[in-house]
Amino acid sequence: MGVYEELKARGLLAQVTNEEEIRNLVNNGKAVFYIGFDPTADSLHVGHFMALCLMKRLQMAGNKPIALVGGGTAMIGDPSGRSDLRSMMTTEQIDHNCECFKKQMSRFIEFGEGKAMMVNNADWLRGLNYIEFIRDIGVHFSVNNMLRAECYKQRMEKGLSFLEFNYMIMQSYDFLCLYEKYGCNMQFGGDDQWSNMLGGTELIRRKLGKDAHAMTITLLLNSEGKKMGKTAKGAVWLDPEKTTPFEFYQYWRNVADGDVLKCLRMLTFLPLEQIDEMDKWEGSQLNQAKEILAYELTNLVHGPEEAKKAQESARALFANGAAAEMPTAVLKDEDFRDGFIDVIGMLASSGLVASRSEGRRAIEQGGVSLDGEPVSDIKAGMIRDELAAKEDGVVLKRGKKNFRRIKV
Repeated sequence: MGVYEELKARGLLAQVTNEEEIRNLVNNGKAVFYIGFDPTADSLHVGHFMALCLMKRLQMAGNKPIALVGGGTAMIGDPSGRSDLRSMMTTEQIDHNCECFKKQMSRFIEFGEGKAMMVNNADWLRGLNYIEFIRDIGVHFSVNNMLRAECYKQRMEKGLSFLEFNYMIMQSYDFLCLYEKYGCNMQFGGDDQWSNMLGGTELIRRKLGKDAHAMTITLLLNSEGKKMGKTAKGAVWLDPEKTTPFEFYQYWRNVADGDVLKCLRMLTFLPLEQIDEMDKWEGSQLNQAKEILAYELTNLVHGPEEAKKAQESARALFANGAAAEMPTAVLKDEDFRDGFIDVIGMLASSGLVASRSEGRRAIEQGGVSLDGEPVSDIKAGMIRDELAAKEDGVVLKRGKKNFRRIKV
């Protein structure tokens, strides 16, 4: 099985512009491809996982990845799938985020001479002469076609700014620049980027002639992949300072039963034959599959040592309610009143609930435990000195999946 066939078997590909030629390039290690990442935060999150794993797979097969960070396009903001305008960032924020991205991407792909490249589109976008740009590039785009594009539909309902309307042209121009500067002959992107990607392919053909070779491929379910990066309390980050390896492990350990095999195929590097065998697993065996998924992905992002520690801590948590690498909340003096804090206050201070009223409801519904003991009294709590005397603190749980070690 060639790498292209494997990508299809793993459910990673949705649409292509020229399957036969793309297959030949990819399988023979001749693809110079790019995937774009707009640096809207100082860390990648699990919504980027599919793209990063794809880059790694293709590089292992001899192809050359270009990680394009959008230091220029981030100043506009991608309107795809959004109902409002992105907040504007300073160039200093954007440049800092770009540096953070490269460090994290190095876990997945190998940068260096003749290997993967990281390129910043700020190099050609920030210094553009607007009049020259719209005369040279804008003339190749039909406004009628652009307005029909999926990436603009949701924004059109609430008002699409002219700033955002430029995004498709900017992204298309990226492909042209990468094609001319680095011989980039292929672009990958999410299913929500298809219109923008086709714009880039068409721009190359219009500017350089019909014989110019440029291909597009979209990742299946990438918009779903972006949703993977969000939880009720924010994003699941690849930066261990934002999401600890233990929290990262637990996120994947708790995926829905119906998603575990899909995630194993798309995101891990386990042989397909091994994953196909898991199709027969049921009941408690699915928990084993989730453990495999969580370990493999934590290993990929944080390394084997952190993955092992996270796995051992998770098993200890479910076994006896304690885990060495569990997320920890440290209470401050102001969290106590007259040297006492109730469980509702512990829930709120640790971030397990957003408010005291939510904490009260959680207790009344029977969803809270302290060191393995159910909490039913909304006035229950602990004296500061009693908590301080516990070297390992106490374990506070809300529901089956949310927990914190509470210490002074």
